[in-house]
This record gives sequence, structure tokens and C-alpha cells, in this order.
Amino acid sequence: MDAALGLWTRAGLPLHRTWTDTLPGPARGTLTGAPGADRRALDTWAAERTGGRVPHLPVPVGPDTEPVLASALSLRADWFRPFRETYAEVWTGPWAGRIVPSLYRWSSLLDRIGVTATRAGTVTVARVLGDTGVDVHLLLGEEHMTPGQVVAAGTGLLTGRWRAEPGDRLPPGAPGPGLTLEAVREPRPTPPQLCLTVPSFDLAADLDLTALPEVYGLAAALDGTRGHFPGISPVPLALEAAAQTATAVFGPLGFRAASVTSVSAYAAGVPERRYRSLRLSADFARPFGFLAVHRTSRLVLASGWVAEPMPYEERDDEEYA
Repeated sequence: MDAALGLWTRAGLPLHRTWTDTLPGPARGTLTGAPGADRRALDTWAAERTGGRVPHLPVPVGPDTEPVLASALSLRADWFRPFRETYAEVWTGPWAGRIVPSLYRWSSLLDRIGVTATRAGTVTVARVLGDTGVDVHLLLGEEHMTPGQVVAAGTGLLTGRWRAEPGDRLPPGAPGPGLTLEAVREPRPTPPQLCLTVPSFDLAADLDLTALPEVYGLAAALDGTRGHFPGISPVPLALEAAAQTATAVFGPLGFRAASVTSVSAYAAGVPERRYRSLRLSADFARPFGFLAVHRTSRLVLASGWVAEPMPYEERDDEEYA
């Protein structure tokens, strides 16, 4: 995981030394007051710090912008065991009748799947391990559950609010959303099998943090009739814009995520078969959530919701599931 911090200020804006001394040296830059030139410099910073995944800084910059503060995060996790690519036709749910680019793999570790019962409903959790200490938790809830309820179940498992029953302890039948557990006959002794099928995804989203100022603690800072942030500058400042751009890719070899969060401010002060074996199948064939989790600290590094699958493009070497 790579992280970066950037600060750009208008020439002549005084800053408190006690604050600037806490910033890394390469983080500082100067705004020229020419929106075109400043825009190019900020966009170049965002692209370089995220490996090109986020090509633009998500806040506008104008001639009255005093400071711009930005943070960038770039995350990479390769799977311990890669997936195979396939195309799966969906028969039920919101994606019914569509052919969806998907990934699948087999495992004998049934406890990579779990089912948790929350007040809002039941959620299936599939944990995919990365080789950098970052895992991706795939979350499939009951069809009536909202994205917020499903993702909250995943974070609740991390904090201990909810407990998941592991796949090797689940009852036969359909023990959770997207799950089927059945006894099958094999020609030779076979350990339990887990088949995980999940649509691949490549997501990008822009979020205006000022659209929900109370949620992000920005309501007071948006008040331009008075100054804020006295620890940064003796000049009274008010928040001009705050936004985030985030991307996430879940592919056969690993997971990639990047985000840039930035805020800008202006000067305030004016208004503004023979052998029986267990087989557990997990099929994420409708909208689902995900969390990228640091394995040891259980800190969520990226999260999102897959509302639509990737578009189907016919290929000569395609394989159907």
C-alpha cells in the first residue's frame, strides 16, 4: 500500500510553522492563481500517486482558492491462488438473463465462507486472501437488504458485533444467500470442496463530501461567514469543496484499489459419485459488497458495492459456467 499527502497554497498565504513542520517535505506546492496550470499540476500529482488509476484531483480549483489539501492511497493485493476466468449466465435476481464475466476457483477450505445473521438479514461472507497481508471480503446479503446494511454486516464482523458461522459447520441445503451445500458422489475419496464464483469488477466512483456535510463533519467548515482552521493559518479559511474519487478492480490475479481525497478552502469572513463428499457452492450472481481488509489490524482500506456486472464481450476462447 502506498500513501501520499499533498498541500498546495497560494503564494503569500501565511501558514503556522507548528503545522507545516508536521508535513513531509515533498508534500508542499504552490498555487499560481492560473486555474489551467494549477489544474494540470494537481491532476499530474493524483495520477502519479495512484499509478494512473485516478487521473484527476476531484475538487475544482479557481483563482480564489487559497489552500488545497489532498491524500492519495494505492492498494495492491495478489491472490495466493489465482482465479480462472469464465462467463456465467445468471438465471435469477436483478441480473437474470445476462451473461456475466466471472471468476471461479476450487478449494478444500470451507471455512473461507461464512454466514452471519444480523438484525437486517442474513449475509454470506467470502474471504479471498492476498499475499500482501490484505484480504478482500465479498458480501452477499438477502435480496431485500440495502447496500448499507450488507456492507455494515461486513464491518460488524470485523468489530465483533456479529459472528459468522463457518462453511464447514453450515447445514445442508441453502444455508445462506448464494450458497448451496449438498452431498455429491465421487469416484474416489474426496475432501470437502468449496467452489467460489464471483463476477469480476472494475469500478470507479466520485463522491461529493459536501453533499452530506453532517455525515463527514463538514457542516461548520462550510460556513463562509466566519473563519475556521486557526491552527493552519492566521487567515480565516472556509471550506470551498471536498470530494473523493475511488477505484477498485477485482481480477483473476488480484485486487487493486486507489483513491484520492481532497479539500480546497478560500478566505472566509463574507457570506457564502461412490464416495459421499460435501460440496459448498457460493455464487455471487447479483449485487454484492466488498471490503479490502488489513489482515492483522482488521482495518478496512477500501470498500464498495457492485451494482452492475462488467459488460459481456464475446471471445473465441470463452468458457461458460
